[in-house]
Amino acid sequence: MLPFVPRLAPLGRIHRRDWLALGLGALAAPAFAKPTGKPRAKRVLVVFTPGGVSQLETFDPKPNAPEEVRGAFGTIPTAVPGLRFGEHLPKLAKLADQFAVVRSVSHDDLDHGSACYLSLTGQFHSRKSSNPPLSPADYPTLGAIVQRLRPSDQFPRSAVYLNGPVLLPEIPGPGNNGGFLGRGCDPLTVADPGAAKELVAGLSLPGEVSPPRLDSRRELLASLDRTATESTYRENTQAAFKLLHTKSVREAFDLSRESEQTRDAYGRHRSGQSCLLARRLLEAGVPWVTAFFNHTIRGQDKSEETNEYGWDTHNDIFAALKDHLLPRFDQTFTALLTDLHDRGLLKDTLVCCMGEFGRAPKVALEKNFAGTSPGRKHWGGCYSVLFAGAGVSGGAVIGSSDQQAAYPQADPLTPGDVVATLFDALGIDPAGHYTDPAERPYRVATGEAIAGLFR
Repeated sequence: MLPFVPRLAPLGRIHRRDWLALGLGALAAPAFAKPTGKPRAKRVLVVFTPGGVSQLETFDPKPNAPEEVRGAFGTIPTAVPGLRFGEHLPKLAKLADQFAVVRSVSHDDLDHGSACYLSLTGQFHSRKSSNPPLSPADYPTLGAIVQRLRPSDQFPRSAVYLNGPVLLPEIPGPGNNGGFLGRGCDPLTVADPGAAKELVAGLSLPGEVSPPRLDSRRELLASLDRTATESTYRENTQAAFKLLHTKSVREAFDLSRESEQTRDAYGRHRSGQSCLLARRLLEAGVPWVTAFFNHTIRGQDKSEETNEYGWDTHNDIFAALKDHLLPRFDQTFTALLTDLHDRGLLKDTLVCCMGEFGRAPKVALEKNFAGTSPGRKHWGGCYSVLFAGAGVSGGAVIGSSDQQAAYPQADPLTPGDVVATLFDALGIDPAGHYTDPAERPYRVATGEAIAGLFR
């Protein structure tokens, strides 16, 4: 069963009938996750970097390791005394006192499809270390759990996924949709935020349909639905009409309302505009946004088009990172954190930047992959995750890795712990439960919130 994505016209336009289709498939069964107390965050933003970002070239460099481990890049100081990053993250280095680095996330799943599933659902796939197809029996993505527990009264969905679903490597992988919760919990997915004009056109009323006429259509639909037994269909249809009717909601998707300077600051590419749209949606009140930094995992065997580069750099890693991946990430993520801070959103928005795993400690040429210079293989044994906002201790370093950044040396953490931290920040008990359509309970998260992350 493919994930539900509103049907896109060639330039990314979402048609009005597809917004109405979002009302189908909602669930009537109760959900019950206890609040953990006063939430730290009103919103969560996950910036997901699929493909496997190398910890050694970014947030956990090992300058004193042998060359085959430390790689070709140097390191630079940051705003935090004693903390160093890879040399190609100069902008983020200056902001290091505004976010925390977790250096000890670890698991043993070694392929993109199942590892992305693990990160995006908090659950291991039954086919570990593989690229499994989508299945209606999949665990729901994190945003679907939020939709299940906290339906939005402003948007058809409580979660919006941008620049997705991710191609793993050629088709969308599992972990992006509602899974066994059904289509009624699928996040609203926007494939390419760069097609802003067509996207907004799909949310706008045609010239011949005035707001009063839309109201009359809604009343007609309601009269036809009065004999329906499933009230949730009517409720979600009303939510879809509300989206068409509410100017502020439609405007949240309109990137043309941003200044040219702001759009340039984020970067005029899919990654940058996805993160900018994420900020607009958070500002409009969406409680959960996932922005896929790249829409494909592929790295070394792509063209020279930076938009098509993912982080899967088996070979040619240093050229790919230097010329394509790190400058774009450094610019965009810095602009995102700065913009959230300047607008007062960072204080109650938890930002998490993570991928499915890291890269291998030793540099080597892999004969079965494109490229002529060495790279790094998949590596789940140890990798880094960033947190910012909502009271996160800026400049903190949680956990540590060994001398090769191969395995945790202190405070080992799991993807389940990362997931538990996100839910706990929203005031959703990670040890609580949600229910499927048959009212069977499932635990919200398998891990525990990360200790010492917040002030």
